[in-house]
Amino acid sequence: MVSAFVVIFTTALVVMAGLVLDGGLALSAKVQAIDDAQAAARAGAQAIDIPLYRSSGQITLDPTQAAADAQHYLAQIGQSGTVQVVGEQVTVTVAITEHTQILSLAGVDRITVSGSGSATAEQGGNP
Repeated sequence: MVSAFVVIFTTALVVMAGLVLDGGLALSAKVQAIDDAQAAARAGAQAIDIPLYRSSGQITLDPTQAAADAQHYLAQIGQSGTVQVVGEQVTVTVAITEHTQILSLAGVDRITVSGSGSATAEQGGNP
């Protein structure tokens, strides 16, 4: 006959294994969300107002184009997110939902993580 201790101990081991495996998957998804958000923000920060730059040499973002470029980048890689353009800075937030492998046995079917990234339009060439 199986004792209560064995049942509780086995359940605890399965939950701990779930935390390790599914926690690792969630951490990996978080890193991916941050990477995708940063890359999308960089894509958006390249949308400078060309006519203004040519006439004055001033770097200014075209906010509508910056948001569109960031969203376009996210669509190309199969992600979605929110884009905010304030001044010369583009901020992107990406959320990824990771389905659990073991914790689903305990009723946790998925874990959602998010990551943000920002980029600023700047003129380069100065060491």
